Amino acid sequence: MGGLSRRGALASLVVLPLAACGAGGAETADPDDVTAGSDGGGAEATASGTIAVSDPWVKAAEDGMTAAFGAITNGTSGDLVLTGATTSASREVQLHETSPDGSGGMSMQEKEGGFELPAGEELVLEPGGHHLMLMDLTEPLRPGDQVQLTLVFSEGTEHPFTATVKDFTGAQEHYSPGDGEGSEASDGGSEHAGHEEDS
Repeated sequence: MGGLSRRGALASLVVLPLAACGAGGAETADPDDVTAGSDGGGAEATASGTIAVSDPWVKAAEDGMTAAFGAITNGTSGDLVLTGATTSASREVQLHETSPDGSGGMSMQEKEGGFELPAGEELVLEPGGHHLMLMDLTEPLRPGDQVQLTLVFSEGTEHPFTATVKDFTGAQEHYSPGDGEGSEASDGGSEHAGHEEDS
C-alpha cells in the first residue's frame, strides 16, 4: 500500500505542471521539442524558446496569393533579423513592407534585407502594414483552416507556428492575381506593388 501511495503522489506531481502549462494564454516549449507546427488553433501565442508569435492569422483566399499577420516578439537577449518564412500552403513567401510612394500615398513592396527585430521588441504584421505575402497558393485557404508557417531568421533560428484562416474585408487590400502594381486600397489609396502573377 505504501508503494502505491508513493506512486500516486509522484503521478500527481507530474500532472500538476502539465495542467499549469495548459492554463496560460501562451504556449512555451523547449526549442528541441518544437515540431513544424502547433495545434493550438492560432488564437494564442506560440513560442520557440523566447521568440513568440501572438494572434497569427491568414486572410482567406481561394487561389493566387494572400497575406499572413500577427505580432512577433523577440524575448531573447540578442537582436534578430527576420529574413523569410516558409509554408506548404504556398510556393513562395515574401516579406512585404509599406512605404511612402513619393506622391503622398503608400505602396507595398518586398522588404529587402528583412525586418530587424531588436531584443525585447515586437514586430507587428498587420493589414495595411508589414506582412508575410503567401505567393502562388497550393490550395484554397478557407475560414477555419489552419496554416503551418515557419519564420526564418538570419542568425539561423527558425520558429514554427500555426495561423488560423479568417475572412477579412477591413483594409480591402488586393491579394489576388491581376491586381498587381497600381492596385489601390480603399482605406487610403495605398498600392500593393509587385503582386502580379505570370499568366
